[in-house]
Amino acid sequence: MRLVGPAIRAVRWLAATCLLGTAAHAQGLPAEVEAALVRAKLPLDAVSFLVVDAQGDRPARASHRAELAMNPASVMKLVSTYAALDLLGPAYSWRTPVFVDAPVRDGVLTGNLYLQGQGDPTLVAERLWLLMRRIRGLGIERIAGDIVLDRSAFALAPIDPGGFDGEPLRPYNAAPDALLLNYKSVVMTFVVDRPNNLARIHVNPPLAGVTIPPSVPLSGGDCGDYRGNLRADFSDPTRVRFAGSFPAACQERVWPIALPDPAGFAGRAVEGMWREVGGQLGGTVRDGRVPAGVTSAVLEFGSPTLAEVIRDINKYSNNVMAQQLFLSLSLPTRRPNGQDAVGGAPSAAAASFEASREVARVWWRERFGTLEPPLLDNGAGLSRGARVSALALARMLQVAWQSPWMPELMSSLPIAGVDGTMRRNRSRAAGSAHLKTGSLRDVVAIAGYVHANSGRRYVLVAMTNHANAYASRAAFDALLDWTIRDE
Repeated sequence: MRLVGPAIRAVRWLAATCLLGTAAHAQGLPAEVEAALVRAKLPLDAVSFLVVDAQGDRPARASHRAELAMNPASVMKLVSTYAALDLLGPAYSWRTPVFVDAPVRDGVLTGNLYLQGQGDPTLVAERLWLLMRRIRGLGIERIAGDIVLDRSAFALAPIDPGGFDGEPLRPYNAAPDALLLNYKSVVMTFVVDRPNNLARIHVNPPLAGVTIPPSVPLSGGDCGDYRGNLRADFSDPTRVRFAGSFPAACQERVWPIALPDPAGFAGRAVEGMWREVGGQLGGTVRDGRVPAGVTSAVLEFGSPTLAEVIRDINKYSNNVMAQQLFLSLSLPTRRPNGQDAVGGAPSAAAASFEASREVARVWWRERFGTLEPPLLDNGAGLSRGARVSALALARMLQVAWQSPWMPELMSSLPIAGVDGTMRRNRSRAAGSAHLKTGSLRDVVAIAGYVHANSGRRYVLVAMTNHANAYASRAAFDALLDWTIRDE
């Protein structure tokens, strides 16, 4: 990141102050939005709205309780991804180095092999397969010792995967990990085989020591709740059972599941994939650290660029990827040129949520002066404690609009009626709005850019915090339609 000088910081602070002033003179809610809220039986004090010109050269078109900090759910990912673009740059990538502590003789690594996680959020099954193939390409057919997983780049307290909403098997509740593999989830694909009256189960990634039936019987009826129809039992992390059947009408379905024992998932996935590519292992797969005397990696496996990664994070609202990205802000190795964090904040020995929140806080102060910073918690919005105001989000989006990283950020957002989490949106905004969505129990939010009929581009932020928050979606669509009608 290029550190800004005092003069540039002063100009940015002045711009922020001017835009805060324009919002203060904003109008209230459009009549059709208020009517939609009345129909939904939502009180006005449960919502916050702001529509303002992306360039910041006009008074806000609509504003309601914009200064109030609210829970934005996954809309908070906008802050994390824009901060990452600004601090790390769109070409940033994660590296997963591989070390050995002994020579390779006649295809046998005579010691241990070490995988050192550095927070890569993209090590899904396909890329794990590629990594194992790269290791085989070093001439290693058999590892006489152990495969050691070094996850020390993140310093994290234990996280209960069911602690947030009581759904520990849902992949969105997977905890971050310096060596995150396939989001700590196994993907089961059910494919109908009518001649044999069964559905075949394809499993990815293969997990060592875990037994999953190769097939289940078929049944009649419509597809409906096929997961419930399977009557799955995941209580034993080493053995998945199905007491039911798979409806033939489903044809093919994909079921990702975060099996119990998330701490053991990486080891099972690494061993399973190593054997899948034909590798042999004399020892075990275990956690540990790269020895101090082993300093040269035999290979480094690189991730896609940050610009590519944030598309998955924002378009599909991937929580664990967002947390990996947020934690990477405080990685000691995050700078390509080795420089410290923005504003001189020191790098810690390992990344943590606390350290990343401090990096983000310093960055926010550098960019936005006295404007109240968001409470980021884990950076993904999967939180009851996260808070940000519509005013702060809108100001950040205005700054992003005028920044070099605008194309990367905007292209990462779901397009209304086209893709991502906005694919099913049926408002008049189809194709004309790039919006991040967020939803939790009692929370619904959207924020992003809207292209109006006048040709102007607007920043739109809308949040509802209420027990009946889901009912506010019609009001959000009304606000989108009203914004687009700007002539």
